[in-house]
Amino acid sequence: MNHLITLESGQTGGLSMLAMLGIYAVFIVALYFIFFRPQSKKKKKEAEMRKNAQVGDEITTIGGICGRIIAVKDETDSVVIETGSDKAKLRVKRWAIGSVDTVHEDDATA
Repeated sequence: MNHLITLESGQTGGLSMLAMLGIYAVFIVALYFIFFRPQSKKKKKEAEMRKNAQVGDEITTIGGICGRIIAVKDETDSVVIETGSDKAKLRVKRWAIGSVDTVHEDDATA
C-alpha cells in the first residue's frame, strides 16, 4: 500500500511542475504584450514620421530646436532647417527629429 501512495504523489509533482511552467509561459507572453510590443510599434511609427518629413514641415528636434525644413539631403540622411527670425540654418540628422508639427492632408484623413 505504501508503494501506491508514493507513486500517486510522484505523478502529482509532475503535474504541478507542468502547471508552473504554463503559468510562467503565460506571464512571459503577457509581459511581451504589455511592454515590448507597444515600444516596437512606437519606434516604427517614429521612424515612419522621420522618413516622411519633407520640405516645408515645421519640426522640433530631440534637443528642442524648432524650425522649418528647407532642404532634404538623402545622401547624408539629414535635413537643413531654418530657425528663428534671423533665418539661421542648421543641418540636422533625421534621427534627431523629435516631432513633425505640420499636419498633412494625408494624416488628417487617416
